[in-house]
Amino acid sequence: MDLLNTLVDKGLRRETPTRAEALAVLATTDDELLDVVAAAGKVRRHWFGRRVKLNYLVNLKSGLCPEDCSYCSQRLGSKADILKYTWLKPDEASRAAAAGLAGGAKRVCLVASGRGPTDRDVDRVSDTIKAIKEQNEDVEVCACLGLLSDGQAERLREAGADAYNHNLNTSESTYGEITTTHTYADRVDTVRKAHAAGLSACSGLIAGMGETDEDLVDVVFSLRELDPDSVPVNFLIPFEGTPLAKEWNLTPQRCLRILAMVRFVCPDVEVRIAGGREVHLRTMQPLALHLANSIFLGDYLTSEGQAGKADLEMIADAGFEVEGAGEVTLPEHRTGGGCGSHAGGGACGSHDGDEAGCGAHEGGGCGSHQGGGVCGSAPAAAPAPAASADEPRPGLVAVRRRGAGTDLAPNA
Repeated sequence: MDLLNTLVDKGLRRETPTRAEALAVLATTDDELLDVVAAAGKVRRHWFGRRVKLNYLVNLKSGLCPEDCSYCSQRLGSKADILKYTWLKPDEASRAAAAGLAGGAKRVCLVASGRGPTDRDVDRVSDTIKAIKEQNEDVEVCACLGLLSDGQAERLREAGADAYNHNLNTSESTYGEITTTHTYADRVDTVRKAHAAGLSACSGLIAGMGETDEDLVDVVFSLRELDPDSVPVNFLIPFEGTPLAKEWNLTPQRCLRILAMVRFVCPDVEVRIAGGREVHLRTMQPLALHLANSIFLGDYLTSEGQAGKADLEMIADAGFEVEGAGEVTLPEHRTGGGCGSHAGGGACGSHDGDEAGCGAHEGGGCGSHQGGGVCGSAPAAAPAPAASADEPRPGLVAVRRRGAGTDLAPNA
């Protein structure tokens, strides 16, 4: 397939695909799916070998958020029956993080619901970062606290944070349909603040919210321009009690195409399978490891994930290995300091720069409409039939009842 040969060649050279090529990946048929996975897998293995980085979420403050993000179980007006609690104390958060680190995680992601942190909140998180690093000197710590005010990113960096996560989530043109209490530009601004402070940028998307193929390509190309070190790909978790509870637009095949497209557009970046993989990829999760080089271990913010032991067994059975604490995640040309996942190296495609961002909530989404052909030397891909909606499986959405904010042991 000429399209895939072209994309592999570009990926190995860190050359950015065209929009038409990215759209053509999303338009491939189920008969072509394994060819797509194999091609994107060549790019993944070239830059990351067979290593899988494990990340662990700690929800520092759950629920009661004043923002109205439609995908989020913690949103204003949410009727989802999730855990609700105020800030964990530093020692509580450190104990929660230790469970994930014992399971093999090398990065801890500290997340708090809300529009953005107050200066007092930054103090709390700074104390938590220090408590975690006192117990685990080499651990990477990523903060995800919402929109940042001037000077807050610098304070987090001084406290020992290595990265900041703030997702773009969806395309700029459709962002107002998902959230009205802040703007797409607000998110971009926070990503830039984090980068300017010397934090590694982590920014991704949510698939499955009813967006088109063009929306998916738009947000991934926007991320390429911001050039984050890591790109989390979330798949919408349709929580009952949220506006998107009935959005079951994803199939496992669709999820794999989306991950492959992200890998081709951002060949040498940490692509992370984030929230919703268990709900939508299901038994095809091992195939996704050929596309992404990073996953979350155990549970998410307000939902339960696959058992941590099952994650580790899946990685081993698929022929991959957990990335060790002493290994550098990113290729050498992208590293040069910090925790080994941020620096002044090369770009997501073929450009220079390093900015990105993500939000404080979980979820995801993707479109079902087909994209067009390919320019350049690759012929247009055959149009795929319209993707049928995934069968609703609300029984797969399990609200988290253990770990942070409870007296029960976490899943790690």
